[in-house]
Amino acid sequence: MNAFSNSQADNSSLMAESEPPLRGHAPSGSAIRPLRQSDAQPLRQLLIETEVFNSEEIDIALELIHTVLDTPEQKDYIIRVYDDGVVLGYYCVGPTPATAATYDLYWIAVKPTSQGKGIGRILSSHAEELIRSLGGRLIVAETSSTTRYDRTRAFYVRTGYSEVARIREYYRVGDDLVVYGKYLS
Repeated sequence: MNAFSNSQADNSSLMAESEPPLRGHAPSGSAIRPLRQSDAQPLRQLLIETEVFNSEEIDIALELIHTVLDTPEQKDYIIRVYDDGVVLGYYCVGPTPATAATYDLYWIAVKPTSQGKGIGRILSSHAEELIRSLGGRLIVAETSSTTRYDRTRAFYVRTGYSEVARIREYYRVGDDLVVYGKYLS
């Protein structure tokens, strides 16, 4: 029987045995923890509630969530959830193929009712420490140039990322790909 057949099962096997305690801790009563089967629906709802992501983007996020849940031995994606009794946010990172110590920040999102309370910063800090503990030295985050993503781009700048590249009209006319990077010391 698959250990993940129970909808309440925890995929903590994704957490490396050597994953150290990290400083980007949630406040008392909250936790940043590995993704669980029971998180899929709350994360779907969170992504919809942000009103930032379109349906195609939400489908991509859910595909990564299900990849982590359904294939615990995979090493391409790591998802951590901010849990305060309910799911308030999450991030998804993974090593960038064919690079030495570069990681992609694929997703970071916080429930709209919990935005502005430092949860995004805590998640970002936790992701950085996790990546550092895994030997990572650079985090790359890609986003859109549309006004829907103004707060996202401002968040990256506030958390120490720099715009490192821009490809005009990458997604569609009037929608550039904006690439942010952060070197970890």
